[in-house]
Amino acid sequence: MSASLNLGRYAGIKVQIHWTFWLLFLFIGFMVYSNDGTLTELLWNSLFIFALFFCVVLHEFGHALTARKFGVGTRSITLLPIGGVASLNEMPEDPMQEFVIAIAGPLVNVAIALILYLFVPIDNFLVDDPEVLEEQLSTINAANFLFYLFSVNVALVVFNLIPAFPMDGGRIFRALLSTRMSRVQATKTAAGLGKFMALLFFLFGLFFNIILTVIAVFIYFGAHSENIMIQQISILKGNDIRDAMITDFTTMKPGDTLQDAVDRILASTEQDFIIAENGKPVGILFMNDIAEALHSNSRDTSIDGVMKTDFVTLEAGDPLPGVYRQLRRGDRNFFPVVDNGELVGVLDMNNINEFLTLRAAYDY
Repeated sequence: MSASLNLGRYAGIKVQIHWTFWLLFLFIGFMVYSNDGTLTELLWNSLFIFALFFCVVLHEFGHALTARKFGVGTRSITLLPIGGVASLNEMPEDPMQEFVIAIAGPLVNVAIALILYLFVPIDNFLVDDPEVLEEQLSTINAANFLFYLFSVNVALVVFNLIPAFPMDGGRIFRALLSTRMSRVQATKTAAGLGKFMALLFFLFGLFFNIILTVIAVFIYFGAHSENIMIQQISILKGNDIRDAMITDFTTMKPGDTLQDAVDRILASTEQDFIIAENGKPVGILFMNDIAEALHSNSRDTSIDGVMKTDFVTLEAGDPLPGVYRQLRRGDRNFFPVVDNGELVGVLDMNNINEFLTLRAAYDY
């Protein structure tokens, strides 16, 4: 069962809502109820959240469509209670391209704010009496709805430009640093500032806004994770898949049985197998699929009805950093490696981690 609700594809990009997004409406309902609010207030608040997150989706499309101009695809846009995430296949290493992609999102909010400015009677809310202003903005309603939406888009621009990597402002900061130092050092510096900003957000959020503490956690671990990834990619550069692949591995034939697979698992440290025929991969058999098949099939069942046939092969001469990114995303975890169509090895994340450890020690 998926943790996200698929809203369809727009401009070829999947848009989805993570299940935690709906917790936001429970929170709004609780706040309205605790303040003796009415059903009308609840409806206006809910409508505002939908409008706000529509702006967030447009923000993420700003990143995604700009990235497409540079040949970078986007797997999905996911809505979370704290905002949206555009899952780009990768971030270009060219500083100018990263700068343009990063700033595209906030510029979308600038455009939305400018459009709303044409329709919002700003002067009505520029009053000297704080009590009058408080009364005007005490609850979201038809009179102030667009003003709230205008204000939140301005706030999104300001907040996203804070140099807290990996937020937009942090990526802009890294792009600028990358023009004067290596990408590894620029990422390390930007990530360090991002983690420091995250700690400030967390402390501020403890006293004033609990949602900010959640954002702080995402920023901190996001900065740490990307810093590690960039360091590891720098170690892998200059190496191809052939340098890291496993060459001592077991293959099976389509006519082998589930019992044959069980025997091989118990007799070795291997859990997943390449199914090969005439030296070419025709399927992949995972241990989980074996276990599931044994629940409803006899041990003499042929594995050709259990193996996965929608697998991806890697070329032995392809750069190692590219497949490393794929494995980190979790899209795939076990690859047959071919050379001119012939099976020559396999590659998985454990193998790459071993290569990284030894390569880092060697370079050190």
